[in-house]
Amino acid sequence: MSTSSSALDLFWFIPTHGDGRYLGGGSGAGGRRIDHAYLTQVAQAADALGFGGVLLPTGRSCEDAWVVASSLIAATRRLRFLVALRPGLVPPSLGARMAATFDRLSQGRLLLNIVTGGDPVEMAGDGLFHAHDTRYEITDEFLDVWRREMAGETVDYAGKHIEVRGGKIVFPPSQKPYPALYFGGSSPTALEIAAKHVDVYLTWGEPPAQVAEKIALARAAAAKQGRKSDRPLRFGIRLHVIVRETEAEAWAAADALLSRLDEATLAKARETLSRLDSAGQKRQLELSGGNGKNGLSKARADLEISPNLWAGVGLVRAGAGTALVGSARQVADRIEEYRALGIDTFILSGYPHLDEAYRVAELLFPLLPVRRPAIPDPDAQDPGAGEIVAHEFRPEAAAAR
Repeated sequence: MSTSSSALDLFWFIPTHGDGRYLGGGSGAGGRRIDHAYLTQVAQAADALGFGGVLLPTGRSCEDAWVVASSLIAATRRLRFLVALRPGLVPPSLGARMAATFDRLSQGRLLLNIVTGGDPVEMAGDGLFHAHDTRYEITDEFLDVWRREMAGETVDYAGKHIEVRGGKIVFPPSQKPYPALYFGGSSPTALEIAAKHVDVYLTWGEPPAQVAEKIALARAAAAKQGRKSDRPLRFGIRLHVIVRETEAEAWAAADALLSRLDEATLAKARETLSRLDSAGQKRQLELSGGNGKNGLSKARADLEISPNLWAGVGLVRAGAGTALVGSARQVADRIEEYRALGIDTFILSGYPHLDEAYRVAELLFPLLPVRRPAIPDPDAQDPGAGEIVAHEFRPEAAAAR
């Protein structure tokens, strides 16, 4: 057990884009059927084991995060759901109503992942054609409006991209002033938004020295924004995990994960990943071998980019592309190394996700100070009573007028 008094939030992952024992296998061997029964199993395992929450991915390759997370509220008791809000795709007032409703129905178990997007082709399919920096301008304005409405204000707003007149929510969220905001981005404009708006700044798994540089930049941006000590910017990291009782077993499992990947699949994946304009995705691509022109055999030889940090997942997977690989003691030591940099939230995953949730909890939790969320007290929630008057007012508010 760590000697530090501060606890860690260890989150797990709901694999709504697919799951299995191999990456990039053309035959489908070892794949899992992603139906509601399986997703419920993963969520209930994370809930029972004591993970602090689960991340649900977003994008057209995934089942819709809001629908899936909503379906899992009643199947879990303490698990928090980190669900994406997409500025530019969802208007801020609608996003506020969605978040407030989910937060109330889950008894305060919602967390928000602010996703600006990084795939121009996918976003064009969703009707969003803005360039990288413009998308971040939209995100900034979205959060200006969203945060004010969630805090109970009636908002008039005329920005460069967003205009709202009389925007508000009638039913407030359970968490005050609103559920915590998580956000990742490696560009300078992303760091400014993190410093201004969010609670937890996220990075994908990079070597500790690179993570330390990003944290220093984010802290400097927060200081420039004048953030006060009562609202410090916190930090999280997104990583896969391959943990076993011995180091040899862990690296054998890493090799097995790529054992069905072929050169044709690798080339197609790298071509797709290269089109993304996300600065963070470009960094992940570089960690796993740039454009992959050296081929799979060369890539496999160069994938341990830092002690116990393996970039093999990023050969074919968008987003998080690195994994901590090793014995339980080695992986716990690497987590403590990131923790010493200031990271207190670790969003983890492993293939297949149901099996690895148990393995991580059994091997890592005893070695780390894990913060386990409490079961919400239903009597502490304020559901309100009666029908809203004239689509505007709560009955008690109307009676006071």
